Amino acid sequence: MSLDLLTCRSFQEHRGGPTSYVSSTRLNLWLRCPLAFRLKYVDGVEVPTSPALFLGKMVHKALEYYYRQQQLGVRLAAGEVTRWLEASWPEAVEADTIRFESSSQQRQCCRQAVDLVRAYLAWVPPDEPQPAAVEAAMEAPLVDPATGEDLGIPLVGIVDLVVDAPGGPVICDFKTAARSGTPLEISHEIQLSAYAYLLRQLTETTESGLEIRSLIKTKTPRIERHPYPARSERHFRRLFAAIRAYLDGLERGQFLFRPGLACSFCDHRDTHCRDWQG
Repeated sequence: MSLDLLTCRSFQEHRGGPTSYVSSTRLNLWLRCPLAFRLKYVDGVEVPTSPALFLGKMVHKALEYYYRQQQLGVRLAAGEVTRWLEASWPEAVEADTIRFESSSQQRQCCRQAVDLVRAYLAWVPPDEPQPAAVEAAMEAPLVDPATGEDLGIPLVGIVDLVVDAPGGPVICDFKTAARSGTPLEISHEIQLSAYAYLLRQLTETTESGLEIRSLIKTKTPRIERHPYPARSERHFRRLFAAIRAYLDGLERGQFLFRPGLACSFCDHRDTHCRDWQG
């Protein structure tokens, strides 16, 4: 399998509005609440990056740095990776215009990110195969595997890590989490199925499995690996059914609010959503 041409880039730099492409991030937000989707992707309402999201972003960047060096045949020590993370931190804070409550909170956040990365590098098997892809930007036309229908819009995604295994490539996704526990598979189904579809379309190779690697933000950081089987026809039928409903909603301009458990962590709950009249 060759993924040499898949390099990380921002799709936002050369694309238009919400009807220009589908991604699992956009699709999941629309499924959770069409109004929240409209506020972000149609109205362009900016939401400040929270310290928790920023921490997750920096952990991802550090792991990307580690695995990209490994692709070049260089296996970095944990200290080299964490020093790179600490050196990159101030510039990233400025670029994201993130506001911590205090310098103490920022130091604590940085320390937590360092501890998570250090724990991950102590956990990862020393004989893990060299990565086939790292932060790989993938794009493929959306062609329904069941019917052959071309939906006329591409699917895009950035996959954290793909490693080779005896039975075929394994798609890996990194998550930072506040507590331990097996992620509910169905809550990640859209993302996992989308990544599997992209890999199959671009490499004509079927994944041997997928996994979520959770970095747990406990006092003593923990790493948990949660494997899932290769995607079946059922997964892709469900993915394309969701995509069709999403595209139909966009075409009709239907962005109704969808109250539920997700409201508890929605950035718009006490602002735009409260004032929405329908």
